Amino acid sequence: MRLSVDHRTIYRFSTAQSRLVQMLRMTPENHHDQTVATWQIHIDCDAKMRPGRDGFGNAVTMLYVEGPVNAIEIEVSGAVLTSNSHGVLNGVAEVLPPAVFLRETALTPRDAAIRDWAAEVAHGGERAAALRSINTALQRRFAHDLGRPTGGLDAGAAFRRDSGTSRDLAHIFVVAARSLGAPARFVSGYALIDGEHRPTPHGWAEAFVDGVGWVGFDPCTGRSPEEDYVRVATALDAAGAAPVAGSRLGEGEEELDVDVSVSVVS
Repeated sequence: MRLSVDHRTIYRFSTAQSRLVQMLRMTPENHHDQTVATWQIHIDCDAKMRPGRDGFGNAVTMLYVEGPVNAIEIEVSGAVLTSNSHGVLNGVAEVLPPAVFLRETALTPRDAAIRDWAAEVAHGGERAAALRSINTALQRRFAHDLGRPTGGLDAGAAFRRDSGTSRDLAHIFVVAARSLGAPARFVSGYALIDGEHRPTPHGWAEAFVDGVGWVGFDPCTGRSPEEDYVRVATALDAAGAAPVAGSRLGEGEEELDVDVSVSVVS
């Protein structure tokens, strides 16, 4: 499948900023089921960009803008060729051992309610089957919220709701998987799901299965990512895989608009 991606992020500031420094995790890389045909990052003002990698091995672009800056638009667009390995990840250079992804974070803390629920859903089955059961059960339990995630909401708080964004459901899956002893991580990227138009990139999870490797799980759909997904970045939680992160030098408030479009190219 050939997927076309257009991702626009606009920051507007109530007071002109003296300087912006941003880390962009917005560049997918090639692996067994993903080949980047074209990809570009466009900034609507004078900016310096420097490619690099973060601590999780994700491709990043450091963005430096000297002020005064009243607004900035970051546009990412490109085409990616994808295929389907039923969620099993192959051909990715792993820079960290799986055990690192057993660590809890502020967004994915240990949670007794999620642990008990995961144990009940897993029914004591072998690891791969237990993870599939959790993925399916999350899809059935929660309505999928297409809105922008609530800032700072951790997996335990999200679990007490009736609906969740893709970020929320992925965080719950990660905590549930870790409670069973499976290393698990958050994934950010793009997905073509029932033609949904999205205000944010999509999020899902990966868990490590002995003898198989890293396997993707999307609790929004109850299945594994297939050829309709573009994988971009991974981390312990969504904060570590955020498409845009950084700092600004200046007073005032900021307003953020994000629009993501994914389509199939014939």
